[in-house]
Amino acid sequence: MSDVEYIGKACSIAHEYFKNVGVEVYPMNTDEYAYIHKCGADYVTVFQETYDSDRYEQLHLAGHKRVFPYRLNAQERAVRGGMRGVAFAALLGLSDFRKDAFAVGNHAYLIQRKYPHAEISFSCPRLRPIINNDKINPKDVHEKQLLQVMCAYRIFMPYAGITISTRERAGFRDHVIGMCATKISAGVSTGIGSHVEGDEGEGDSQFEISDGRTLAEVIDAIKERGLQPVLNDYVFI
Repeated sequence: MSDVEYIGKACSIAHEYFKNVGVEVYPMNTDEYAYIHKCGADYVTVFQETYDSDRYEQLHLAGHKRVFPYRLNAQERAVRGGMRGVAFAALLGLSDFRKDAFAVGNHAYLIQRKYPHAEISFSCPRLRPIINNDKINPKDVHEKQLLQVMCAYRIFMPYAGITISTRERAGFRDHVIGMCATKISAGVSTGIGSHVEGDEGEGDSQFEISDGRTLAEVIDAIKERGLQPVLNDYVFI
C-alpha cells in the first residue's frame, strides 16, 4: 500500500542513521528506482520466488506481482536507476529447488556480465512453515541441499555476496559463514510492525525464524570462529 514517495521518505530518514540503505519492496520502474536511490537507497533485493513460470502463475492469482517478466527484470531496472548493488533469490521449495537455484545463478551472472560495476549478491531462503503451508505443499530442502546450493554459488561467482537467513538454525548459520556466506542477519523479527514497542498493530509473521539470537550474540559467534564482523560494507567518499 506504500507509494514510491513514501518509500523514498523512509529511505531519506534511514540514510540519516545508516551509511548503507537497502530495500526489499515491490518491483519498480527505472525512474522510480532512481528516485529512491537519490533519497539514500543503494541496494535492492528482489525475490523472484520461483523461476518456474507455471508454478509462479499458480501462486500469484491477481495484482501486479502476477506479471512474471516485470518482476524478473527488476534488478536490471534497479542498476539502470543507479543502484550500487542488487540481490537475487528464489524461495527454495516452491518448485524444483535445483532448477530454481540454477536459474538464480544464471540470472545474476547475466546481470553481472552486462553491468560489471554492479555488486551482486545471493540470498538463500528455504520455504518455512506459514499460514497456508498445507496449500503450497513445499518441496523438502534440507540443510545438506541448502549447503550444496550455497557452495555452488560461491564456486560459480566467487566475488558475489551470499546472505544466510535467520530461517536457518544458529549452528548451521555459524558453520556456513566460514565456508561460503558473507552476510548474516541478526536480531530479526518478521512480524509486520513488530519492531515497534508493544503489540499494538502487530501483524502476522511472514515466516518462522530459527535463529532468534540478538545482534550482540551473533557478533560474538562470528568472533569465536576467528572472523571479523563488519557492520558497514561500503564507504561513500
